[in-house]
Amino acid sequence: MPVFPRLLRGTPATLARLARQLRAGELVAVPTETVYGLAANALDARACRKIFTAKGRPADDPLIVHIHSLAQLSQVAEVNAAALKLAKKFWPGPLTLVLPKKAVVPDVVSAGLPSVAVRMPSHPLFRKLLKLAGVPLAAPSANPFGYVSPTSAEHVRAGLGKKIRDILDGGPCAIGLESTIVDLRDPRRPRLLRPGAVTRVELERALGVSVKSAPTPGRARRGAQLAPGLLARHYSPRTRVTLHAQLSPSAAGRSSPREAWIFLAKPADLAGKNIFWLDARGNLRGAARRLFATLRRVDALGFDRIHVELARGEGLADAINDRLRRAAAK
Repeated sequence: MPVFPRLLRGTPATLARLARQLRAGELVAVPTETVYGLAANALDARACRKIFTAKGRPADDPLIVHIHSLAQLSQVAEVNAAALKLAKKFWPGPLTLVLPKKAVVPDVVSAGLPSVAVRMPSHPLFRKLLKLAGVPLAAPSANPFGYVSPTSAEHVRAGLGKKIRDILDGGPCAIGLESTIVDLRDPRRPRLLRPGAVTRVELERALGVSVKSAPTPGRARRGAQLAPGLLARHYSPRTRVTLHAQLSPSAAGRSSPREAWIFLAKPADLAGKNIFWLDARGNLRGAARRLFATLRRVDALGFDRIHVELARGEGLADAINDRLRRAAAK
């Protein structure tokens, strides 16, 4: 008898079998360049409901639809010139576009809204699977709803356990943060809904117009979310998180051993079982890639509190700090 969930290598035979399972309405956990996703046929409402059940995800939080080719975009969404400009510039890659949806997209995918979030991923295994499946795939992060996102196959197995059968193991995620999300329902007024590896400056250069940020949501829900990852509290470890503009090595050295300290860069002359860092040199790409894995590791060690240093600067720092602020929200 096979033991579930299975961690599977991306052999041609395995990919062909997983593609058949997806077409038949089953779930498969998949690697992307951002975080691991829990995939289902995006055009099959019954299959997509299984995602919500497995994750414990509320129905008012929509899913991102993943496509293999630009031709598929017009199958699921009403395309405008701004969307095509960004797609040709940044796809395949970590950018999600929110557009008016086509009727073929089930309401369960869009949380009942007339819009749909779409992206074309760059992870080679996921792209092969998308091509073999022949259908767009809805795939939110492959973890219990609200918890720290998974950036390895083992994270998926630890979080979803026997709720799923198959995990396609594509190694650690290269970026480690969810995609940038841009609202292009009105192409004259693009809005940045969620920062990510594609920065606001890059978006503005590509579009030739200013890209405003959407207001940060309050703690109370106000109907369906326009896109995933917009709740005030999200990506959260079980341990309480306290954020700091800059961590003091001396304060960390004097602290209780029951409190963990996560520095952006490796602190000089400071070591201990409660001292951690995101990147030895404080490189933002390295920090982003290791953020969720570090939060998961520290959360599992049973500390009373986790102190985390915010990233400095703009661009990718905005994305890191967005995840940290939601993780720390009460």
